[in-house]
Amino acid sequence: MSRMIFINLPVTDLKASMAFYTALGFENNPQFTDDTAACMVWSEAIHVMLLTHDKWRTFTQRPIPPKTSSEVMIALALDSREAVDAMNKIAAEHGGTADINPVQDLGFMYNRNLADLDGHVWEAFWMDMAAFPGAEQVG
Repeated sequence: MSRMIFINLPVTDLKASMAFYTALGFENNPQFTDDTAACMVWSEAIHVMLLTHDKWRTFTQRPIPPKTSSEVMIALALDSREAVDAMNKIAAEHGGTADINPVQDLGFMYNRNLADLDGHVWEAFWMDMAAFPGAEQVG
């Protein structure tokens, strides 16, 4: 089995969260989806498990942070600056919050942060490794 990551997120409205993540470009895997959980696939290696609060509590009794907190920031590499801008725009159009932190433009790297319907923080970023400071010295 190849290495994979499953990011588990508690959500208040499973159907609305599924629609949000679908709009961002994730695909649903119905094999791991029911009325309490949905598997949303970003790539062969990256999956997001959206879990109702009741389902979440079958894994842990730790409190679910309020949507105004930042328990973790999950970064997704995208193909271009335009793709970063598009993801942020789509998030805002589908009930998320765009630019929850200042836009970061370092020339070689560009990122924007968004929050989903439950306040989970995502960083959409693009990076040009050839333009990374010091890249000409590597290799």
